[in-house]
Amino acid sequence: MNWLILVLAGLLEVGWAVGLKYSEGFTQLVPSVLTVLSMAASVFLLGVAIKTLPLGTAYVIWVGIGAVGTAIVGNAFVF
Repeated sequence: MNWLILVLAGLLEVGWAVGLKYSEGFTQLVPSVLTVLSMAASVFLLGVAIKTLPLGTAYVIWVGIGAVGTAIVGNAFVF
């Protein structure tokens, strides 16, 4: 179960990274709120996952999902 939580945390990291573009420097209310909520949820879920998973392994997977996912979404959908 914690592996699924970790994957969800990584996907939320992609969401907040992409959300940064749409928040336009946190000047747009709705994208800014969604971005901050995604940030908080991502870190919270990472914290939940590392209760039972090794810290180094969980962090590398979280960052990896975020980096690769952001690159894919950024190149495919963000203009």
